[in-house]
Amino acid sequence: MSVTTTTHLNFRGQARAALGFYRSVFGGDVVVVTHAQAYGTTAPDEVDLVSWGQVVSDAGFRVMAYDVPPAQPYEPGIAPVFVSVRGTDADELHGYWDRLADGATVVAPLAPSAWAPLYGMLTDRFGVTWVLDVEVPWNG
Repeated sequence: MSVTTTTHLNFRGQARAALGFYRSVFGGDVVVVTHAQAYGTTAPDEVDLVSWGQVVSDAGFRVMAYDVPPAQPYEPGIAPVFVSVRGTDADELHGYWDRLADGATVVAPLAPSAWAPLYGMLTDRFGVTWVLDVEVPWNG
């Protein structure tokens, strides 16, 4: 198995525009999954927000983006970046999770989710927020 780390940027309603901009700079393909698609959100001010988006170029550039919903706090500069570790081997990701979790605050336990066979988020003892998940293709 191979894993990648990807910068995961957080926005308040600007994730789609940011992904389009980064694509214009680096090329590649954009994938966007809305809050309605991922979570079944029906709130009018959230349905079109980006729950997960990415740009991947043939040259190897990768960036992910997320729109923080209005009900959640968002302070640019406080938690603008997550480190995303994606892979295909759940056992390997569990091993990384177990080691990162030592002294960490678990935000979302490592478990199956609506959008991935395995997903979890934690903030490590140094204040870095990590997202680990089994990568799945999106056809949206």
